[in-house]
Amino acid sequence: MNRYLQLATYFRYRFAERVQKIPLDAGATCPNRDGTLSRAGCIFCNPSGSGSGMGIQGMNLNDQWDAWYNKYTRTQNARLFIAYLQSFSNTYGPAEKLSENLTSIASLQGVMGVSIGTRPDCVDTEKLDIIASQDLDEIWLELGLQSAHDRTLSLINRGHTYEDFVHAVNLAADRGIKVCAHLIAGLPNETTDDFLQTVEMVSKLPIRGIKFHSLYVADNTVLAKMWRSGEYIPITEEEFIDAIVRAVPKVPSTMIIQRLTGDALIGELLAPDWGISKREQIDKIMAELVTRDTWQGKEVDAPDGIPLWFTIRENLPRRRRDQWDIEYDAVAKQMGFLAR
Repeated sequence: MNRYLQLATYFRYRFAERVQKIPLDAGATCPNRDGTLSRAGCIFCNPSGSGSGMGIQGMNLNDQWDAWYNKYTRTQNARLFIAYLQSFSNTYGPAEKLSENLTSIASLQGVMGVSIGTRPDCVDTEKLDIIASQDLDEIWLELGLQSAHDRTLSLINRGHTYEDFVHAVNLAADRGIKVCAHLIAGLPNETTDDFLQTVEMVSKLPIRGIKFHSLYVADNTVLAKMWRSGEYIPITEEEFIDAIVRAVPKVPSTMIIQRLTGDALIGELLAPDWGISKREQIDKIMAELVTRDTWQGKEVDAPDGIPLWFTIRENLPRRRRDQWDIEYDAVAKQMGFLAR
């Protein structure tokens, strides 16, 4: 039985089949790269803006989509897809450019949703109105926060505050746009308690999803220079697993935990040496959740036991399905699930 609400489970409830995200590079930039705020970028951000780099290689959106689409339809038998504008800040710049990109995305084969990666200081009412007006089944705004502590945001050169994030979340939620917050464990000069406080603060906001990331040192970043000089020492794998296992029960049971850890592009990871195996980290986190007998929502809204609807009904023993029906019906409307 699952111990947290996974994105794949949510999609199965909504669409009765697998949904595949396709990362796209729409040629966006960032105020932290073009000189508006700085030219250094966030200390951990690589030259491709934490994306695929396909746009930098000269591939347009259609070419990128076709490459991924052909791969996933062939290897995963996928039929439904969400376009993930991943690289840099995709709401930065003229509203017309955002509108053009979203219009192009809506015409892509098999697309049924969009997820837009950006910064909280790069959204406004005009751009959010454009996003909310899209005729798609799933619309997500993925906001990089990383930490709720302004001292940390300054140190890692984010160029925005926690209040900027809160403002952006509320504007998006008012328009029915689902927000996913990105948080990093192991940031410089932060303790596990600092990270857990961020989780608690963010979990009280009207967001629908959360992504946890491990901080890894990528080549060609400011963080790489800090690591080489000894100014930054990555947390250990044991510390990271402990932080995530302690964070999960602080997340409300109706919030989708879209990922438990990040992954580095092959060839760019400098440290930590445990950061390359995402699957192994997830397995260890799942095992530790079992060992500590904890689960998503245990400390907030699900103290009495693991919500059965974290798991697809058909994957439960028959004797537990009646109870699943009761729990599912209680949250289905709130979560936007399809009626059974």
